Amino acid sequence: MFKENKRVIATDTLIGQGTVIEGKLMSEANLRIEGEYRGDIECKGDIIIGECGIVRSNIEARDITLAGKLFGDVVTKGRLIITGSGQLTGNITAHSLIIQEGGLINGGCRMEQIPETKQRPAAETDPPGAYKNDTKNNDARAKSRQAG
Repeated sequence: MFKENKRVIATDTLIGQGTVIEGKLMSEANLRIEGEYRGDIECKGDIIIGECGIVRSNIEARDITLAGKLFGDVVTKGRLIITGSGQLTGNITAHSLIIQEGGLINGGCRMEQIPETKQRPAAETDPPGAYKNDTKNNDARAKSRQAG
């Protein structure tokens, strides 16, 4: 009658305007902050910090959209979007960074590449004879260096 493997549906979590929360937050769901939060955040979903949101926290999440104020370091597995009203004071580690006109960053930024699938060696992907002209050009360059 009842199935054993129940599906967990992630619901969004809201910290509303006028609310102040302090502590460590860990969430499987998406998170929206319109109030004030102090403490670390680990979120497997996305985080949106609204225009009224003030966050004093180190954040780790999939994607982050910042329209309010954030004081702390950010690590995203996806992208960080800082809107025109967004202000970040802290260091960033992200795969993708979008800063709209008016957005502010005070801190360092480190971009990491998304791991790519295995690439075939150039010999397999280039058509036969693709490097013949390169060897001629390299010989010509070597001769011109010797002459000059």
